[in-house]
Amino acid sequence: MEVQKLYDFDEIESEDITIGLVRLVKSMHDHEFFFKINRNSHLSFSRIKDLVFHGSYYDYCFPRFEAYHKFTKTCYTFISNRSSESRQKKIQTELFAEEDNIKFLLNNQPDVEYILHSSEQYADFSVILLPENLVFPIQDYILSSEEELYQIIQYYE
Repeated sequence: MEVQKLYDFDEIESEDITIGLVRLVKSMHDHEFFFKINRNSHLSFSRIKDLVFHGSYYDYCFPRFEAYHKFTKTCYTFISNRSSESRQKKIQTELFAEEDNIKFLLNNQPDVEYILHSSEQYADFSVILLPENLVFPIQDYILSSEEELYQIIQYYE
């Protein structure tokens, strides 16, 4: 008698996720930005434990902010694209080391202030009422399972 295969683990792990790229019109502090979002929206974002990225020479901290939508039971998370703090673990002895004291989660998108993630498989970021005069339209970005940021988001989810 054959045992049926219930799950195809290769298929489950290879699903792409959609994140939102949030660019601000002008530079502002995190607390000021989220105060304005919370004032305009029915969601209440609060700061949660930082995302920590362990590099060879530095440990980087990225602030995270989270809110739950009451009706859809969806969790929305903003992750800062730029590290707010770095702790040096060891001295760099290489002349051209590729690690700096500032890190971006999306190295090819340094103009993005926040990465927006949803607990839903098909993210709908339109329920978050962002102030129009402070934020450019959210750009959808597909992360494949091979990307490092995908693995980081899955770990912290």
